[in-house]
Amino acid sequence: MASVSSLTIYPIKSCAGIELQEATLTPSGLSTGQVADREWMVVDGQGQFLSQREYPRMALVQPALMEQALMLSMPGQLPFSLPYEEDRGAPTVRVTVWDDSVDACDCGEPAARWISQAIGVPCRLVRFAPGAERYTGHRYTGGAGAPSRFADGYPLLVIGAASLDDINAHLHKAGRSPLPMNRFRPNLVVAGLEGFEEDYVAQFEIGAAVIKPVKPCPRCPIPSIDQATGVRGPDPLDVLQAYRRKPRFDDAVCVGMNCIVSGGAGTKISVGQAVDGHLAFD
Repeated sequence: MASVSSLTIYPIKSCAGIELQEATLTPSGLSTGQVADREWMVVDGQGQFLSQREYPRMALVQPALMEQALMLSMPGQLPFSLPYEEDRGAPTVRVTVWDDSVDACDCGEPAARWISQAIGVPCRLVRFAPGAERYTGHRYTGGAGAPSRFADGYPLLVIGAASLDDINAHLHKAGRSPLPMNRFRPNLVVAGLEGFEEDYVAQFEIGAAVIKPVKPCPRCPIPSIDQATGVRGPDPLDVLQAYRRKPRFDDAVCVGMNCIVSGGAGTKISVGQAVDGHLAFD
C-alpha cells in the first residue's frame, strides 16, 4: 500500500524547505498554521524573482516556524524574525514570476538588508499579497484554473520515493554519489510506488484529498546544488537525459509530477497516511 513518506513546504521560493508531519491541503498547495508554500519570494530591484539557478546560496536560507513569526537563519548571520502580521498593511508592489505579474507586499528595509547579505546581491523580500490571484496555465489542467502563489507553475510537486532510488542506481552505475530527495524539492513524497509510477497516476487520493497530476516536471540545474552547502556539483541531468527525456515536452528531462488539487481542499494530510493512486495510461 502506498503512503505519504514526507511533506515539505518552502515558505520562501528557492530557499530551504521545512519538513512537516502534517500539513493542510489548500487549492494553492500545502500550508501549516499561518505559513503557505512559496508565500514569500526574493526579488531584485525591478521586482523580478531570484532563484537558486543563479544564486545557489539561497539554499542556505533556512526558515523555521515560530508562534508569531517566520525565523530566518543563515550560516554566519544573526537570525532574522519575520512577523506573520507585520507586512499585511504594507503597500503592494508588482513582482514578476516567469511570465506572470502579481501583487506582493514588500517586507521592509530590515528584511531587505538581511536577505541581501545572505544571498550576496541587493534584493528584497516580498510576500504574496492578500487578495492577489495567480493561476496556472490551462493547457495541462483540462481547462481548470488552479491557483498558486509563487511556485514556478503548479501548486504541488509529487515524487515517488522509488523514483529517487532509480535515479541513484543510475548515478551509481555512472560512478556518481547518490543524491538526497531535497535536490528535487518535492512537496509530497509517496512511498510504495514503483519507480516513476507517479508518471502514470490519474489521481492520488489521501483521505478526502484528491490530488491530480497534470504535467511532468522539467528539471533545471537546481538538482546539481547541494542544499546543505549551497555549492554546485556534478549535474545529474547528464545521466538522467539518457532515459528521462520526454519528447512531448521538447525532450526536457523530467522528474516528478506537477499537480493540482481537485478535491478535499482544507483536508489535513499526515506522514504515514495511506495513498490510493489510480493509474491511467494515455
